[in-house]
Parts: sequence; structure tokens; C-alpha cells
Amino acid sequence: MARKDLAQAKDAKKDEFYTQLDDIAKELKYYKPYFRDKVVLCNCDDPYESNFFKYFALNFNTLGLKKLIATCYNGSPISGEELPLLFELPSIAGEDDRVPKKIAYKVEINEVLDYNGDGRVDLADVRYLIQNDKNVLSVLKGNGSFDSPECIELLKEADIVVTNPPFSLFREYLALLDKYNKQFLIIGNTNALTYKETFRMFQQDKIRTGYTNFNVGMFFQVPDSWEKFHHLENGKKIARVSTSCWFTNLPVSKHSEELILYKHYTPEEYPKYDNYDGINVNTYTEIPCDYEGVMGVPVTFLDKYNPDQFEIIGAMTTTKVDEYNFGYPYINGTKIYARILIRRKR
Repeated sequence: MARKDLAQAKDAKKDEFYTQLDDIAKELKYYKPYFRDKVVLCNCDDPYESNFFKYFALNFNTLGLKKLIATCYNGSPISGEELPLLFELPSIAGEDDRVPKKIAYKVEINEVLDYNGDGRVDLADVRYLIQNDKNVLSVLKGNGSFDSPECIELLKEADIVVTNPPFSLFREYLALLDKYNKQFLIIGNTNALTYKETFRMFQQDKIRTGYTNFNVGMFFQVPDSWEKFHHLENGKKIARVSTSCWFTNLPVSKHSEELILYKHYTPEEYPKYDNYDGINVNTYTEIPCDYEGVMGVPVTFLDKYNPDQFEIIGAMTTTKVDEYNFGYPYINGTKIYARILIRRKR
């Protein structure tokens, strides 16, 4: 996608979901060993508002990070003039210092210790670093989009990418991570499970869902301009997005656990599709233990998928038919919900 299109998507203000710090901490606690001595990049994160930046800054020493990099898109909004700032951005000629800045910049932290001497390691030390070391914060030449030349160079340097990319640009974002073979831990819409690009990565065991319960969704801070939201929290609007989950290529223990299969196949309980040689299974808990052919299971099966126990054959999730997708499933002339086609390995 061209950067002009990226700007249009951002300006549409439909991708402004700011992840809650609690949700980040709950998921990332499972991956702590994978962060030691690593360069972490948060490339969709304005440190004014990003809880990803806050999480890694606060836990820099605990995680044993080598470096933390956060980049800000120049259209990233500030939620009101009363928003408490983590730090002051450098003044730019001709700008009113009373107005929150909307510029592209990056923050790089190599180490976070007790710089201000207050006996604690916290965001005050990050603020001290930024205010007293010009090398920590710098304005980007471009617009700060994740696919800009500057940000791609930072992506090449990074070991692990952790962020909440724009949902509308998930395909393009994931393709970039795949192109540069990066480890990642990102949030996306559950609809992305059926994207052709994401589905192929599931087939190749290059992506999986995270630990957070797949069915509960997550709460995000949204801009003040949003009319629909769930509740207010410290004066900020919080909205629940039920169709959201974590995606990663880091190890996740549940995807190495075998499903216990106890049901037996009968033609009556497991009818075949009209338009594909496979049987229909209504839920992953009802996968028969004695059927060797292709089975269609709900898309949510991917949250339980163990590539050592099953192989993914294809999908029936769209009207378009290609080498991966075989059209929506029909049984006795009736269209049913989308299905993932799988087969037992043993």
C-alpha cells in the first residue's frame, strides 16, 4: 500500500485503538525469556500515548532488553491538551509550544537505570534521559509510517516487533514482518484469521494466536471524538473490541498441546459438504478421533491449532475460489458458516 493510502487510513480515524497497559502485561508475561538481550521495536507507537512504550520502558531492566525503539507517525493524534505528557518534545521554529506536537519522531533507549537518583526505575528516568540526552529522541525526516524507508531500516535492526498496528493495514503490516523474517507479537482483528495472507502463514506454521482468551475481546482507549464507547476511565473513552486477539510467531504452549478427541465418526452426525469432499464438524471439541479424511471446522479452531496433530488443507471462507479457498460450505443446499479444512496427522 502506498504511503498516501496509509495517511488516508490514519486520517479516517478508524484505527486509533490504544491498547490498555493491563492487557499488554497479561499477554507479555508469557514471553519474558524471549526478550533478553533483544532489540524491541514498537513502530506504531506514539510514546505520548503508547502503553507498549510504557511497558517496555518500565520493564527494560527486568526484561534485560538490549534496546527499545519506538516510532511515531506524524498524524498520531493527541487526546486533548490536558493529556499528561511523558516528556516535552523539542521545539520547532514557528510552532506554538502550547499545542501538542504532531510530528514523526523516534525514541531509542539503550538502558534505563535510576538516572534521576530517586531510588526507583520508572518513567521518570525515561523522561530524564529524553530531556538530558539529545541522542535518545530525534525527529524523523519522513512521516514515520511503518513502511517508510527510515522505519524499515529500524525494522531491519530489530529482533522483535511488538505493537498494535492499524487494523485496516494489517495485511500490509504482516507482509512486511514476514518479508524481513522478524519475530513479532502484535494485536489484530480476528477477521484477519481468514485473510489469504494470514491463512497461508498459519498453513506454514509461521503465525499463531497468543495466550489471551480468544473469545473475550479487549478494551482500548479511543479518541474523544468517538460516539460509541463502553465506559469512561480517568476521563478517557474506553471501547470493547470483541473481534481482537494477539498474533505471534513466538512459541505459545497451547499450540503444542494435543486436543483430546473422544467422539466417533458417523455419517449422520458429520454430513459431507455439497461442494467439497469433506465432513462438517460444528466445534473443535467434536472432531472425531477415527476419521482420516478432510474435516471442516470453525475458524476459531486456529486458536487451538497444533501443527503436530493436524495439517491445514485449505479454507471455505469466501465466495472466491482459488488454490487455498474452495468457496463457502453448503450442506443439502444450505450455506453454513465459514470453515477451515483440516486433516489429522495421526
